[in-house]
Amino acid sequence: MNNTISEYEAVINVCKNLFIKKTRDYGTAWRILRPSSITDQIFIKAQRIRTLEEKKVSKVGDDITGEYIGIVNYCLIAMMQLECGAETPLELPAEDVGRLFDQFANETKDLMLAKNHDYGEAWRDMRISSLTDLILMKLLRVKQIEDNEGHTLASEGVKANYQDMLNYAVFALIKLGVK
Repeated sequence: MNNTISEYEAVINVCKNLFIKKTRDYGTAWRILRPSSITDQIFIKAQRIRTLEEKKVSKVGDDITGEYIGIVNYCLIAMMQLECGAETPLELPAEDVGRLFDQFANETKDLMLAKNHDYGEAWRDMRISSLTDLILMKLLRVKQIEDNEGHTLASEGVKANYQDMLNYAVFALIKLGVK
């Protein structure tokens, strides 16, 4: 488990470094996105990964690793957007964004540790393609919850689904050797 923590944190650091660099380049333009648009961005990335897994050829040149990093970062954007209310300015200082990133990444890591304990690190024996499919399934769930205006009868909410998708993407990145 100690190896998992260090691998997980290394992947999150790679994702955060890119996220903060893009924040310095673009500001927080992502703040304009509605939750459903963020969900669709994650869907585009997951669907592209699945297509690349099946076709084995990329005509654009971007690799699967970059798409998984994008999923991690968009899941964190989604959680930040859920936290920020309408009164929150569109442009946020990079330092505040970094703190929010850390807050939600740490909450999600804590969830991973609890689930990892209960499931015995089953993800280590899974195929990366199964992690992709699980992300796509979670996306379909989130879309349905969004279409139902957030109402659920017996299911976890959208934040928990974003956390699961983030964790699946981190597992894939660990399996892909990202450090």
